[in-house]
Amino acid sequence: MAFSISLPDFVHPQLRHVVAKMSLFDTILFYVVHLVDKFDLWHRLPVLLGAAYLGIRRHLHQRYNLLHVGKVNGKKYDTKEFTYRTADGTCNHPVDHLVGSQGTFFGRNMLPSTSSYALLEPHPVTVATKLLERRKYTDCGGQFNMIACAWVQFMIHDWNDHMEDTEQVELRAPQDVAAGCPLKSFKFLKTKKLPTGSPDLKFGHLNSRTPWWDGSVIYGNNEEGMIRVRRFKEGKLRVSGDGLLEHDDKGIPISGDVRNYWAGYSLLQALFVKEHNAICDMLKEHYPEFDDEKVYRHARLITSAVIAKIHTIDWTLELVKTDTLMAGMRINWYGLLGKKVKDLLGPKFGPVLSGLVGLKKPRDHGTPYSLTEEFVSVYRMHSLLPDTIVLRDLKSTTSEDKSLPIQDEIPMREMIGKEGEKNLSKIGMEQMLVSMGHQSCGAATLWNFPSWMRNLVPHDIDGDDRLDLIDMAALDSMFYPSGLLLHIVFILYI
Repeated sequence: MAFSISLPDFVHPQLRHVVAKMSLFDTILFYVVHLVDKFDLWHRLPVLLGAAYLGIRRHLHQRYNLLHVGKVNGKKYDTKEFTYRTADGTCNHPVDHLVGSQGTFFGRNMLPSTSSYALLEPHPVTVATKLLERRKYTDCGGQFNMIACAWVQFMIHDWNDHMEDTEQVELRAPQDVAAGCPLKSFKFLKTKKLPTGSPDLKFGHLNSRTPWWDGSVIYGNNEEGMIRVRRFKEGKLRVSGDGLLEHDDKGIPISGDVRNYWAGYSLLQALFVKEHNAICDMLKEHYPEFDDEKVYRHARLITSAVIAKIHTIDWTLELVKTDTLMAGMRINWYGLLGKKVKDLLGPKFGPVLSGLVGLKKPRDHGTPYSLTEEFVSVYRMHSLLPDTIVLRDLKSTTSEDKSLPIQDEIPMREMIGKEGEKNLSKIGMEQMLVSMGHQSCGAATLWNFPSWMRNLVPHDIDGDDRLDLIDMAALDSMFYPSGLLLHIVFILYI
């Protein structure tokens, strides 16, 4: 039952219609969360209180901030037949075979903005020039290295990408900042906008990737992509003799997702291809009766789970390094009873006590699974990219501050696309991984967006260079109307 209350001025107009629908209990929880946020307390609280705060916030978000876009048009299917990850993400939800598949709508966490400001107010190029562009490179110290930086793109290319339209848009730099812009104007393809059939959210955008955590970054997002990367022998994926990715006749790496690739990103793809193949060897040893298809399906499930686990209880903890977040993420994975109990008894006690992993039924909170527009807007951390890749000398017997001595510095421009693949091949997997592990990435802060990304050659979904250069900083700030605000809030919060 909704609880009627006069809302104070601090409740944002976007939230008023949500709070008005809340029960008395949830309204009280909302004000508790607001109080903690107002005084910036959550990460300073004792761990159990901080974890309780995160649990309350998650409860409110799950109940009031998951908005379905589009209609549910899928059908039921034999779940016993599809006990594996399919190529395009279909048949991975027990009730609707289309949920989470390639080409489904992005969800929303809030209704679209009704702001009186237009998309170009303030102008994205002005924002990029005055607020984002790197003035002096700032690294993040010892918190995050370049492997963790490459991991961001590795995950994004597993989860989401807006399907493009065929119509181009041209963005011209305003006169007051044009002199300082490497591109006075640039063209890019619009995001495809489609009717949803929903009265509240009339238009939406499609995800050209599979939003499941299914490893599609190395396995592909559809049948064609999957066929391209498989050997069809012993369940394994294609990889070259030096441990890096194979390449086609044009020099483009052969992997699940090759849009906007660079050496660090393709290195992680190669690493997890090798992980998949090692799992295939293990499975074949223990289950010699498995054929190629069965080995592949099981190895993909295991590899995808490993990727998800690394992101949840390793990568995320380093991004927001607090004891409270560590407790919260481990509760997400193992539950309040902890790892030992879950390993011993299995996920028998529900998501709170046993964690979210291993549940027999999905918990969609009344909304079919998707990733949301707001998630995509915030998860844009190009400021983590440096200006150069610092190579370490693996053969040296001396050290500098517990690190191997520097052998060379390669500009990031030379580590992108086909040129980057050639340089990676010369460097080799071992030296590249060790060097990235020793190098701090950029800090997630304002005035630290790579200048070299303001004059960038983008790739299409096939990995081919596009003809029109782009200003990535300007695109980031105009991704959609609320994107800039969310992006800046995220940077300031981190």
